[in-house]
Amino acid sequence: MKQQHNVLLVDGMALLFRGFYATSFTGNFMLNSKGSPTNGIFGFLKYFLNAVETFRPSHVICCWDMGSKTFRNELYTPYKANRGEPPVELIPQFDMIKEVMDAFDVPNVGTAGYEADDCIGTLARQYSQNHQVTILTGDQDILQLVDERISVAIMKKGQGNYALYQGDTFMEEKGITPYQVIELKALMGDASDNYPGVKGIGEKTALKLLMEYGSIEAILDNLDKLSKGIRNKIEQNLDMLHLSRKLAEIHCEVPLECALEDALWQVNKDSIKKKFEELELRGLSKMLSQVG
Repeated sequence: MKQQHNVLLVDGMALLFRGFYATSFTGNFMLNSKGSPTNGIFGFLKYFLNAVETFRPSHVICCWDMGSKTFRNELYTPYKANRGEPPVELIPQFDMIKEVMDAFDVPNVGTAGYEADDCIGTLARQYSQNHQVTILTGDQDILQLVDERISVAIMKKGQGNYALYQGDTFMEEKGITPYQVIELKALMGDASDNYPGVKGIGEKTALKLLMEYGSIEAILDNLDKLSKGIRNKIEQNLDMLHLSRKLAEIHCEVPLECALEDALWQVNKDSIKKKFEELELRGLSKMLSQVG
C-alpha cells in the first residue's frame, strides 16, 4: 500500500495580496536598501510559515495566476474587468516572492490562460486520488473542491485563524454540498468577479431554491412551481445563468504537471537565509526554526 501524504496547495496571490494590504494601509512598504518594497513578501511568509506549522504538510506547492486574461475572459469579456491594476509597490514583489519559494524548494505552478484556482483544482484532484490535500486560500470559490480527501482552509482576519472545511462536515456547516457552491454562484452571480448571475436573485433566494430543488436543472424543470417574480427573473436571464455557471466552475483539467516528489517539504535553511539576507527580510528566521 502506498504511503499517504499530506499535500498543501497554496493560493499564492491570496497570501501575497493579503500580506501587502495588511501593512500598506499605514504606508509601510518596508523598502530595502535597493529601494524595493518587501511588505507583501514579509506578510506572505508570515501566513505561509504559520500554515505549514498548523497543517504540517509533507509536500507543498504554490499556485499563481499567470497574467490577467484567461479562458473566462473569452467566454465573457467583462469577467474581472472591475479590478484595477495592482499597486505599483506590489508589482516587483510578484517575482521576488517566487524567488523566495524557489529558495524553499517549493514549486511555483501556473499556466497561461487559467487562474490559480484552476491549477489548484487540477492538482487537488490528481493528488487526492491517493493522498490528503489541504488548500490554503482566502477565496470561498474554492469550497466547491471540498471532498473526503480535499480540505479547504480559508484564512480569516488575523494571523493563524482559519475556517477549515472538510468533506464530512461541509453540508452541516454550509447547508449545501460543495458542488452546489457552483450553482449558488451561477444563480446569485459574483460582484468581485464581475458577473451578474440572475439579476434580482441574491444569496438568500438562491440558497432557498437550491435547498428545495437541489440543482439548476431541477429548478428549470420546475419553473411553473416558482413564484411569478422569480420565474420571470430566471426566464429573462437564462443565457446569463448558464454562462455564470461556466464562469463559476473551477476547471480541473488544466494541462500541467507537477510531480509530487518535486514538492517534498524539506527546509534548506542555508539557501533560505541567503535569500532572506539578499532581500533584507529581517525577523523571519525565528519563525523558520518552528517549521524546519
